[in-house]
Amino acid sequence: MKDFAAIDFETANGQRCSVCSVGIVIVRNGEIVDRFYSLIRPTPNYYSSFTTAIHGLMRADTDDAPEFPEVWAQVEERLRGLTLVAHNSPFDQGCLRAVFAAYGMDYPGYSFLCTLRASRAKLRLPCHKLHVTAAACGYDLENHHHALADAEACAAIALKLL
Repeated sequence: MKDFAAIDFETANGQRCSVCSVGIVIVRNGEIVDRFYSLIRPTPNYYSSFTTAIHGLMRADTDDAPEFPEVWAQVEERLRGLTLVAHNSPFDQGCLRAVFAAYGMDYPGYSFLCTLRASRAKLRLPCHKLHVTAAACGYDLENHHHALADAEACAAIALKLL
């Protein structure tokens, strides 16, 4: 697969619609041609200690950030016609569907592929977490759980495995 968009969401709390950041990496002809990152003011707008411990984001980081519809308006044209790829795609696809629903937006039916599934099918690893799979594919993931860093790692995995 040579054309796709790797995507990663971070959430503010246990609700999938509470996306608080997004990272997107656009790949065309097997090359990264565009990157996008944004903080997002989540809905509902509260952070759990669990999610903050994972990604380090807090309410103060996103109180002045745009809401999801404004952020999505900046990327939807870039994604037109591309398959979305995520590591553990049911999570990211679930977030996308949930936040579209939370804002009453029509979900455009994006196609998703999963690098976690591909890793489990093609690599013999002790675990298939993003940073482990990325390393096995020759990519050194720094700043794990930053949405853009995770999307870049996902893109590298997809280029090797999909």
